[in-house]
This record gives sequence, structure tokens and C-alpha cells, in this order.
Amino acid sequence: MSGPISLEPGGAERDTLALRLAEPRLPRRRPRWALDDDATLAVRLPGQGPDEEAISTLAAELADAIGPAVHPYEVAALLEAEGLSASVIKERYGHPDLFSLATALYDRVPRTFPEPPPATDPWRPDTLRCLLRGVLFALPALAYLLTAPLWSVERHAPALIVAGIASWAWGQALGHRAHLRLVTGRREASGTLLAGSLLGAAAATALAVPFADGALGLAVAAAQSLYLAGAGVLLVLGRERLLLVALSPLVAGAAVLPWWEPGPALRLGLPLLALLATPAAAGRVLWAERAHPAAGEAGRPRLHASLPYGLFGLAAAVLVLLEGRRQPYAVIALTLSMGPAEWLLYRYRGWSVAALRASATPAGFRLRSAAVLGLCLSSYLSLLLPAALLTGSEPASLLLLAAALWTALLLQAFGVAWPPALLCLAAAGAAGAVPLLDLPPGPAALPWACGVAAGSLAICATRLLGRPSPHS
Repeated sequence: MSGPISLEPGGAERDTLALRLAEPRLPRRRPRWALDDDATLAVRLPGQGPDEEAISTLAAELADAIGPAVHPYEVAALLEAEGLSASVIKERYGHPDLFSLATALYDRVPRTFPEPPPATDPWRPDTLRCLLRGVLFALPALAYLLTAPLWSVERHAPALIVAGIASWAWGQALGHRAHLRLVTGRREASGTLLAGSLLGAAAATALAVPFADGALGLAVAAAQSLYLAGAGVLLVLGRERLLLVALSPLVAGAAVLPWWEPGPALRLGLPLLALLATPAAAGRVLWAERAHPAAGEAGRPRLHASLPYGLFGLAAAVLVLLEGRRQPYAVIALTLSMGPAEWLLYRYRGWSVAALRASATPAGFRLRSAAVLGLCLSSYLSLLLPAALLTGSEPASLLLLAAALWTALLLQAFGVAWPPALLCLAAAGAAGAVPLLDLPPGPAALPWACGVAAGSLAICATRLLGRPSPHS
């Protein structure tokens, strides 16, 4: 039963239990093939064959339903559902039984197999959300713009770089583990994020201690680590708009800089307000998530499953750092492009599913999959090329780095974690060792390392994602 029965007087039982006079009803319309009063007088004589004209008329009326049938039994079921009785079949159509008439109709109507309606794309991206995430990745840089006159960024840069690299690597691993826990339940994922974000902020701050130049450098590194921990929680749980609200003091302060000098109090107070608002918002969201019921005794994912994601985060941070030393504005463009990059990751999955439906052979799908990969990658790089030219950056280095990072993220989206991690680590190690040890080829080491990594990752993606199984 769909719901409780009302037992109040005058309720639904009044209509059910009360005796009512029968109301006149309209006569039910009979099918065209059913015998009316005139047709009952036209009795077919014994031994007379099937009435071809009547059968043709019936076939024309039911052609749309009979055409897709793959066996006469389906037509028999259709005729039975339409209400044809044995007497009608014998007297009107001249066939001994239902199956004989069904076979005649099946042979008379040509087979038609209509195409199924187009399926909805399960990977259709949220364009506004993807663009917002790209902006959110770049907005924290406004804090350094506001506070630049108050302290020496170059003096405290080593501590900030070490803490930032550690937070980036930890955040990648924690984000992967939190998504695994989301499969179990939101309460379990919130617990993972709470413990992991606090531990990550503490670890990043501790790693920055040997490189900090005084208490101010350590305080800034700790603030940076705390912000990245809170922002990571909000991004994993899909609270991008809440993070934008938390960062609104930075946006307001940076917006007035070209026309008005806010003074030291506002230059320091607005970043502090954004810093306090971000972990506070993350804590509020985690508290709300803890209200969800527990999922029971569910197994925890193993820690080493998130290790390659953390290693990739470490490698990506080092590569971006090396690129930023040579071309700072290129890094800003790369950060903003992470929104379109995420949008194209969704598009790749949706277009790959469409290519799988349109392919009849594995070789055909492999070609279509390679074409989709080339289209998405070239589209992403075409967005970065104008930005590199406008900022005066070297396009080759930025585009090769972007190609390597996007292809690595694509493989990770399909659960292929170790090849991107190892290839990007090798590229970061080679590109970082050259300036550190003053080895040849000098500045060309970064684009060469990124080019080799991007090519290897593209080959890996073509081979692994060119099979139907990852997309099914």
C-alpha cells in the first residue's frame, strides 16, 4: 500500500464503503477488428481460407508495433494484449489460432529497428563551477599583493615555498582519500578531512621551520598552510561559493588599490579576515557533515592508495615553482586555466562515451578516442597560448608544462595514478637538478623535461584509454 488509510469519519472510506447507485457509463470503444453486430452475421463458411484483406488492414494498423518484433511470439503477445479472442481470429481473419495469425502478420510487415533515443550525457560539466574553481585557485595571490609593502617577500620566500610544496602534495593525497571516503558516507569523509587538514597544516608548518627567517616568516608560512588546509576542505566538499565569500575581503582590498591607498591597517586586516574566514567556513561545513548518520562498519581505504596522488602533487608543485622562477606571470595564467582544464576533463569523458556508442570495432573506437584526446588537449593549449603571448612568457615551456599536467590529471581521473606520478617526478627531478648543480642544458632543461613527460603521458593515455573498458 502506498500510504496509511484515513479512519476519520467522512474520509476516504466514505467513498469506499458507501453504497452508491450505478452511474451510466459511456460505451467502451471496441477495436476496429472486433466484430460488431453487423459483422457477427457474416459468418465464414467452413473450409474458406484466410481473409487477406482483413489481415492486411490489421497489419497496417499495427505496423509500428509489429515492425520491431524479432519473433512471431512477440506479435502473438501484442495481439493478446490488444484483446483478440479466438473466435474473432477464426471468424474474422480465417486463422485457426493466435499463433497462426501472428506468424502471418510477422511475415507481412517488414522488420524495422528504430534507433534508441539519444542518452543524456552523464559527464556534462558545470561550466560556472569549473570557471569559479579556476578563479579560486588564483585569488589567494591577492594576499601577497596587499601585504607586499609590509614585509620582504624575497626574504621569507624559502619558508613559504617549502610550506606551499608540502601543502600541495598533502592536499592532493588528502583530496583523493576524502573522495574515497565519500563513497562510504559524508560523515566518514568529513572525519578524514578534519583530521587530515589539521595534520597537513601542522606538517607543512614544521617543514618550513628550518627555512624561516625569524618569527614573521614562520607565522606567514603557518597562515599559508592553514588557509590551504581550509580551502582544500571546501573544494573537496563542493563549497566553492562559500570559499569565494571567505575570500571577498581580498577581492575588495585588491579592487581599490589602483585608486586608493588603504593603509597598513587594511592591508594587514583584510588578508587576516580572509584567513580567519576560510578555516571557520571549513569548520562549519565539517560540523554540518558530521550530522549525517554513520555508514556502519565500512572498511577504510588503504593509505598507500593515495600515495601516488601525493607524489604527483609534489612533482606538480616543483614544476610550477621552476616555471614561476623564470616566468611569474605564466604561472598566474596556468593557475587560472585550471578551471577550463577541469571542464575539458569532463568533456573528454562525455565525448569518449559518445565515441564508444558510435564505434563498431575496437580499432574504430581507438581512433575516435585518440581524436577526442587530441581535440581536448589542443583546445586547452589554445587557451593558454594567447595568455603566454600577452604576458611575454615563452610559450613552449608553458604549453609543454600545461600538457603534461592536464594529461596526468586525465589519467588520474580514470584511476591510473602511478604512471603520471612517476613521469612527473622524473621530470621535476631532472628539471630541478640542472639549475641546482649548474648542469647543461641550463634553462632549456625545464621545457625538455616537460616535453618528454607530456609525450610519454600522451602515449600512455592513448594506450590505456583507447580501450572500451575504462569508459563502460
